[in-house]
Amino acid sequence: MKYEDLTSKSKDELIKSLLDLKKEQMELRFKHAGGQLDKVDGLRKVRRNIARVQTAMTAPATEAKAGKPAAKKAAPAKTKTTTTKAKKTA
Repeated sequence: MKYEDLTSKSKDELIKSLLDLKKEQMELRFKHAGGQLDKVDGLRKVRRNIARVQTAMTAPATEAKAGKPAAKKAAPAKTKTTTTKAKKTA
């Protein structure tokens, strides 16, 4: 599964594929726990495909935010300076 393929899908299709991938991940986890899974790399592939789908789902929201200018950061609060024993004796 490639990210480019996911960008052309609608939100409903992405949700359906996410649910399918999560079901597949659960089945693979159960097989792995029971010692029936021969190729463990399937877990890794499914986990990464889930991440791709989730990224494709949130991409339109982050693209919309990218056009806005960033908010100014607040200035740090001034802290009270204290004199230490060494400064008092000097």
